[in-house]
Amino acid sequence: MTEEIKAFAGYLRDVKKTSKNTEISYQRDLMQMAAFLEECGIRDVGKVTRTSLNSYVLHLEREGKAASTISRELASIKAFFGYLFREGRIPRDPSQLLRAPRIEKKAPVILSVSQVNDLLRQPGSSSPKEIRDKAMLELLYATGIRVSELIHLKMSDLNMQVGYITCRDGSKERMVPFGKPAKKALSLYLEQSRRKLLKGKEPEWLFTNCSGGAMSRQGFWKIIKHYGEKAGIHEDITPHTLRHSFAAHLIRGGADIHAVQAMLGHADSTTAQMYAVYSRRQ
Repeated sequence: MTEEIKAFAGYLRDVKKTSKNTEISYQRDLMQMAAFLEECGIRDVGKVTRTSLNSYVLHLEREGKAASTISRELASIKAFFGYLFREGRIPRDPSQLLRAPRIEKKAPVILSVSQVNDLLRQPGSSSPKEIRDKAMLELLYATGIRVSELIHLKMSDLNMQVGYITCRDGSKERMVPFGKPAKKALSLYLEQSRRKLLKGKEPEWLFTNCSGGAMSRQGFWKIIKHYGEKAGIHEDITPHTLRHSFAAHLIRGGADIHAVQAMLGHADSTTAQMYAVYSRRQ
């Protein structure tokens, strides 16, 4: 089954133009499924049945996997067998009638405007690191981009003159504007901080760690946790918290839901409408 999974990964990369992270996620899910099926004596994709796939789902449930995790793995399985069926590699799609478990959606953590302001005030300007942290937090809140998009921004993705950044996810691209506070923080970072952090290196990334290397998701997670504690915010803050807050504050301020949807990079307005509901509860 490994060869078919590799072929599917190639299809995702070359035809669907998915991001590298998406490709890796699909492969990981499918290799786990393949390992389970092989233990059950099923090594040929043509011998996989709906019953064997249901057995795998039950196995995931017995292992205590979250409903969201199982739903993600089922999405990978459905995409894989759908591909094999369209390519004529299997006579029927055994995943067609599989049903994902119901997911209880948790309300997103949305900070108040005053809490966000307290958070953004925490980084000082006494060190290159603090200046960088301030720029990252300001830009994240000003644009609502994902943390993965933030840490992968390149210098060429930043347009300081007009005031926007370019975000890419596979073949998709969108331009997101930012305002004066983020522009001010970015200017200070570029003028006084970035060169000192580079340590003589010349990376293409807009933001780097203190050794001049690429910033990691875990590294930024620690940054936002640190300043959240300093600000006395008791909610469980993650990088996504500023994305949620950005959307809710914009909608509460009268922004068009579809405009917010476009800035967030969502395919439909369902999530943006959810932010509208939660913003009214604050």
